[in-house]
Amino acid sequence: MQIINAEQTAKLLDWHSLINALRIMFIKGCNMPIRHHHNMNMADDCDATMLIMPAWLDGQYIGVKLVNIFPDNSKYNMPSIHGNYMLSNGKTGEMLAIIDGGELTARRTAAASALASCYLSRKDSKKLLIVGTGRLSVNLAMAHSNIRPIEEIKIWGRDFNKAQNIADKLSSLGYNAAPCADLEKTVNKADIISCATLAEKPLINGEWLKDGTHLDLVGGFRATMREADDNAIIRATIFVDTLDGCLNAGEFCPGDINSPIENGVLNADNLVDLFQLTKGQHKGRSHNQEITIFKSVGSALEDLAGAIIAYEKINNIA
Repeated sequence: MQIINAEQTAKLLDWHSLINALRIMFIKGCNMPIRHHHNMNMADDCDATMLIMPAWLDGQYIGVKLVNIFPDNSKYNMPSIHGNYMLSNGKTGEMLAIIDGGELTARRTAAASALASCYLSRKDSKKLLIVGTGRLSVNLAMAHSNIRPIEEIKIWGRDFNKAQNIADKLSSLGYNAAPCADLEKTVNKADIISCATLAEKPLINGEWLKDGTHLDLVGGFRATMREADDNAIIRATIFVDTLDGCLNAGEFCPGDINSPIENGVLNADNLVDLFQLTKGQHKGRSHNQEITIFKSVGSALEDLAGAIIAYEKINNIA
């Protein structure tokens, strides 16, 4: 069985190929049960979560990802997400490869946001704000810059030094990036805002959003978490990656969708997902003044698409 490490996974999953693969997979679909969530009590830290995410293409590939999410790992200078992905032969069940789950997750998550942005952000979007300083921040900046003419990237975090570190890393990769201290002021100027935090109280106030903004909500995978307030939901047209993941995952339904539904400011029947966008069943953004929101919770479909690319590229399979 082949081992594909984090460095190899990053090189194999270039943004153009990965975004296109996700688009094709959402159009064609695959077998994807609702992911399993298991809560784990931590005596001195926030509760941890184990995710088990299977998906398969009949007769082609079978995949499953095991992920452990430990929100307080920043205290130990460790990533909050650890995981691996196992890819198997869909005809024989033979296990083909183990792929670094952290890198696969980070890149496919950012690619899904960029895919949504293809339909939802203005084509002339130039100013990008990244809210959060975790592992996803660099990936989100790169992915969004791959599909829009981004000229300026601002990084905001509760710890300014961490925001500076992310900006420095992006600058070393050739991006025009800088940290920011005033979140409200920067939100008001941004064309695209991408949030990847574990905030339990909203960071983005809808009153701050200028007309035409696209808001990308990537963090907040629990019902108790919020990255944007109800004002943002009221002002925007709401899109999600998958309806099942946002509405049918119990306590792990995201607060940014389910709290507004409970509060009566969002109608679940009006939600549009990436299946509908990629298949052309909804055109996405309707005009340049529209505010759009994309809520991502991640899906096993995205993992499978990325894993197949990595495996076939490293083995030169056409």
